[in-house]
Amino acid sequence: MRSGAKVAVVGAVFAVVAGGVGYGAYSVHDDMTGGSEGATTRSAAAPRKAGSGPVTAGEVERTAKDFLAAWAAGDAAAAGDLTDDAATATPALAGFRGQAHVSKAVITPGAPAGAEVPFTVDATVTYEGVSKRLAYASRLTVVRGVTTGLPLVKWAPSVIHPNLTDGAVLRTGEAAAPPVRAVDHAGVELTPEKYPSLKSVLDQLRKKYGADAGGKPGVETWIDATGEGAADRTLLTLAKGVPGELRTTLDADVQAAAERAVKRYGGSSVVAVRPSTGEIRAVANNRGDAFDAALAGKQAPGSTMKIVTAALLLEKGLVAADRPAECPKEVLYQGRTFHNLEHFDLPAGSTFQESFKRSCNTAFIKLIDDVDDDAALGREARDVFGIGLNWQTGVATFDGAVPAETGGEAAAQYIGQGTIQMNALNVASITATAKHGSFKQPVIVPRDLDDREIATAARGLDGSAARQLRDMMRATATSGTGAAAMAGVGGDKGAKTGSAEVGGQADSNSWFAGFADDLAAAAVVQAGGHGGDAAGPLVASVLNAR
Repeated sequence: MRSGAKVAVVGAVFAVVAGGVGYGAYSVHDDMTGGSEGATTRSAAAPRKAGSGPVTAGEVERTAKDFLAAWAAGDAAAAGDLTDDAATATPALAGFRGQAHVSKAVITPGAPAGAEVPFTVDATVTYEGVSKRLAYASRLTVVRGVTTGLPLVKWAPSVIHPNLTDGAVLRTGEAAAPPVRAVDHAGVELTPEKYPSLKSVLDQLRKKYGADAGGKPGVETWIDATGEGAADRTLLTLAKGVPGELRTTLDADVQAAAERAVKRYGGSSVVAVRPSTGEIRAVANNRGDAFDAALAGKQAPGSTMKIVTAALLLEKGLVAADRPAECPKEVLYQGRTFHNLEHFDLPAGSTFQESFKRSCNTAFIKLIDDVDDDAALGREARDVFGIGLNWQTGVATFDGAVPAETGGEAAAQYIGQGTIQMNALNVASITATAKHGSFKQPVIVPRDLDDREIATAARGLDGSAARQLRDMMRATATSGTGAAAMAGVGGDKGAKTGSAEVGGQADSNSWFAGFADDLAAAAVVQAGGHGGDAAGPLVASVLNAR
């Protein structure tokens, strides 16, 4: 069967009959060498030589061929024996037929790159007489067995499908949850095709609320991340179900603006929240992966944290917006030196509002000894702004963390560095609390949908502190570091910029928080530089969609 052309090992060679029922024709298309010699289940059992050192090109090619051929033939045992973890690989490969109901597959290996071999799978999934195509690409790596010395496929669930992780399986059957027709607060339909950032959110909403939305499940192929049957990601729909309607708090216009905004920068996230109710109006990311950093990310928020720090200092009476606050170029606190951006300082007699709107780090750190309580900032964040409480938004979120610290780490927290962890949702909520005067836990589906318990803060922000904080944010938006970004935003507006230094990055992360009337938003751009430069225009464009 040798020739200069590509040859497929097809049909009868790999026909498998199990229990008297034809499993279907599997085949391997051989793109490695233009030939197919050795790519059969018989070759998988043929003697192979042990060796030492790195695997050779010949070993990589033959091992990959033999493994893919055995898998394509439905011989899970033979394929599993060609891996470095047969006990795990064999049942996983068997599940490709038994659980995923793949009735036919053409597997095409590509050219090896060192020990790695890419391949494509063109599969047919058949369930209760309905068949549909499932095509994707994956890859495998050939290693030398530690005890045997034989070349083996390094086992990982991603060999079967690139989105499989440990413990996950492919399943086909009646969907675990009916489909949902998610709509915004005004009834406008929200689809992942039109609003791609919402895919993770919509998947979670379907999983959690689909059964209560009045729909009928369809037949699907999905990834079950825990092996317990639940659908974490749908790969293929064989028969559509009947969707139930699920109303969310999102706003289609604000969401569309957020989707457009994050397209400007890779590694960006933005969230918008209604201060008076906590209703989430938009969630958007531009990351190149499925991780919803806007809701679940964990990063230092930089000087946007000064909203919380300023609230603490105002409530303790250590500052007032119109009273002088010293802002030197740098300050030493318990062995650590802190400085302002480009080492600026403010003239003697400058007010605390001036330090806030110019984002003077040293003005905040100089007051730590007067606070005389290392846990005070964390308490303020939790008791007033709801940070770290168990938020029940309707989807999975990280709700912020301000861990107790001492010394220089505590000082770093005052300016949003160190061990503080936040995401765009947390900072948008902080901004919303500052605007409204009390914490309203963010929600993406109404509470009355499932009568879940909503987190409540211990107390509201002191009235005088709240008024001064809003005034300082207004000054930041009109004549401070946020003025350029917020210039085109009308109405009652306020802002706070932030830059967070991250280890390993040449540029700091850009953060921006702002409000306009009854909408608050926050954005972060990874390695975006100063807050007003990158994240600011994102927030402004979202606020303008209100």
